Amino acid sequence: MFRILFTLFILIPLLEIYLLIKVGGTIGALPTVLLVIFTAVLGALLLRHQGLFTYARVQASLARGELPTLAMLEGVVLLISGAMLLTPGFFTDALGFLGLVPPLRQWLILKLLQGGMIQTMGPASRHHHPHDGPRTLDGEYRREDDL
Repeated sequence: MFRILFTLFILIPLLEIYLLIKVGGTIGALPTVLLVIFTAVLGALLLRHQGLFTYARVQASLARGELPTLAMLEGVVLLISGAMLLTPGFFTDALGFLGLVPPLRQWLILKLLQGGMIQTMGPASRHHHPHDGPRTLDGEYRREDDL
């Protein structure tokens, strides 16, 4: 896991620098900077809209007495997408915008759940180790009102 994260932290900034240089060479430096700022602002507006909509879905699920598992996981994806949109660059912006598309976001969450990459907190998803057996609590009991 460390190697994957380390590789991503090296390769993604290199890719972003490469893309910024290529786009800047094609349309110029100032339009490139303005485009990066525009995508960040647009992403923040879309993120706000999607976040409020997801929050309303969480509230509606709770009002019905249901656990809003999918909506909460969507909130996590929105948080990560927002961080990507605020990171300067075109590659992270593209990934961030993909996280703002509800069908793509839900598909990603379902794939991660099916693949075991994320787990819900229900009793069926808790890990049980073979060496975990019954637990015995030892203690003493004394009733105070029988004195």
